[in-house]
Amino acid sequence: MAIPATLQQGLKLPVIAAPMFLVSGPELVIGACKSGVIGTFPALNQRTTEGYSQWLDEIKAALGPEDAQYGVNLIVHNTNPRVMADLAVTVEHKVPLVITSLGAVKDVVDAVHGYGGLVFHDVTTVRHAQKAAQAGVDGLILVCAGAGGHAGTWSPFALLNEVRQFYDGCIILSGCMSSGRDIATAMMLGADFAYLGTRFINTAESMAPGEYKQMIDEAHAADIVYTPAISGIPANFMSQSLIANGLDPKSLPEKTKVDLGKELDHEVKAWKAVWSAGQGVGSIDDQPPVAELVARLKREFDEASSAYAKKWVAAG
Repeated sequence: MAIPATLQQGLKLPVIAAPMFLVSGPELVIGACKSGVIGTFPALNQRTTEGYSQWLDEIKAALGPEDAQYGVNLIVHNTNPRVMADLAVTVEHKVPLVITSLGAVKDVVDAVHGYGGLVFHDVTTVRHAQKAAQAGVDGLILVCAGAGGHAGTWSPFALLNEVRQFYDGCIILSGCMSSGRDIATAMMLGADFAYLGTRFINTAESMAPGEYKQMIDEAHAADIVYTPAISGIPANFMSQSLIANGLDPKSLPEKTKVDLGKELDHEVKAWKAVWSAGQGVGSIDDQPPVAELVARLKREFDEASSAYAKKWVAAG
């Protein structure tokens, strides 16, 4: 499956800067798109639907035909009280790419397709992937073991290979990617896009506080704890952040109930204090502007791809 034609505009690298709760905003999205990768943000990062619409206005005003496309993440779980209002704004603005989470809803897919937009859906298992494919999504985001945020537990080799047995749409691979070589590896596995989150937390344009970024600079894969205790859904967090908030990483509370309607304020407070990251933190030790980061990723990607091709030419 090739990258959809509508997403090829201005694309210099097959990368989507993942939508990160309380981290991704217009500045990060605009920086990503102008650098040649797809920038995205969660609609819920703006506390109101009106504010969400204003962010879309800001992003659209800043981007031109030479820039890459942008996207938004919609939580389509029925406990999200804003889903229908945010969807209406999304349709009104004709957002090019919509990333759906916590449920693949055909009505949402149809609404986005109605204006020519694309829908990619987060999945962590084959069962989730099958349901999303049946709903008619245009791409599956395989959130594999070690990814930041709400990650799965499957190896990318296992999940991608099994999904390809029944799905020929666009595949976006997520989990521990921080370098251009990582992106090239994702392409070799058969992905169409690499999905990078943690690496973009540590950019000048992200909304993450300085202490969060510094913790990522100093963290290693062994510091990442996978737990449902913070949001009710299994996710990866830095142990240093858990400890700083009085939590023992070895003795965390039981899973809590997910209810975005009643618990949204609680979840915002929790994620502000307890910081998520993926296992790729060990290769991150700086906080560059997005343009500088993407240029580096592109250089590393080209070098890795060229080296691989030369190795096999020589071997042959």
